[in-house]
Amino acid sequence: MCSNNSIDSLVQSTGDLLVDKNCLGKKRDWKGKKQRSQLTAEHFEKAGLKSKAERMHECADMLVFKKTPDSLKLYQSWFCKVRLCPMCNWRRSLKIAYHNKKIVETVNDRENVRWLFLTLTVRNTDAENLSESVSSMFKAFNKLTKYKAFKTSVRGYFRALEVTKNRDLSSKSFGTYHPHFHVLLCVPASYFKKKEFYIKHDEWTRLWQRAMNLDYKPIVNVKKVKPKDTLDSVEIYEEDFKKAIKEQNAVLEVSKYPVKDTDVIQGDEVTDENIETVLSLDSALSYKRLIGYGGLLKEIHKELNLSDEEDGDLIHISEEDEISNGTFDVIARWHIGIQNYVIQ
Repeated sequence: MCSNNSIDSLVQSTGDLLVDKNCLGKKRDWKGKKQRSQLTAEHFEKAGLKSKAERMHECADMLVFKKTPDSLKLYQSWFCKVRLCPMCNWRRSLKIAYHNKKIVETVNDRENVRWLFLTLTVRNTDAENLSESVSSMFKAFNKLTKYKAFKTSVRGYFRALEVTKNRDLSSKSFGTYHPHFHVLLCVPASYFKKKEFYIKHDEWTRLWQRAMNLDYKPIVNVKKVKPKDTLDSVEIYEEDFKKAIKEQNAVLEVSKYPVKDTDVIQGDEVTDENIETVLSLDSALSYKRLIGYGGLLKEIHKELNLSDEEDGDLIHISEEDEISNGTFDVIARWHIGIQNYVIQ
């Protein structure tokens, strides 16, 4: 089991190249994320978004770690914070997962609650109408949280917007975008036993349809978060989730940052389709907060003094980053020619 003070990374030099492993021995893919960021930056440049492209090209060019005898933490770097940057979104995902871990642990320690995983969808939309559709969904979700049934039954929530693109050539909706919400709901322990708390699936659908003012029944999925003892993919924070709570699967799923680089850029080449995707997503998601907390979870977030997950510090993920005496720097710089981080 990994301790919190070794949560960030362990780094060693193989030749002069950076090899970064967590304390479970799993490699951290700094090289892969940097390469994906460079590829994404090339698409931004071709799309005419030159300022963001330049920032993304320089993202995490240098990594400074503080090393002690038994741990090593990322101490200094510069992240571009462009919404679609794969490097920044990787760091955001780790931060969101850690924050949600802390919040859910705190709630479970204090309260007798259950957890639900809610997915809210609308019909696919084309690129031209994506921004309007996303804005409508945010307004509708705010309406939903004010309905009597929601306020009675939901004690708190974490909400994340995800947008995927249909790239199935055989599909009638090829090239369209699918915006949807993933929501982790905290409900009373008696949610499934008391009529005044329980919201049936059809009622969730009706509430979302009403909030969105739709003339069709949207696809809505709601399920109880069931315990599962094993994970297919284990990160440091995910291992902590296993120790802290059994309901880790939905927590981890909803904690993934909404914009995945594989949903933006397909393949390893600059293509017209990828450029169109970059333009559409950049326009639709700019100046929007893709994640949000409400109710009890928002209160705990504030109480724990957790920093902003989207626009805040992307260096100190665990927020347990006091640097002790006797540390020294491990500096890795991105080498354009060999496409890897080199130890200085």
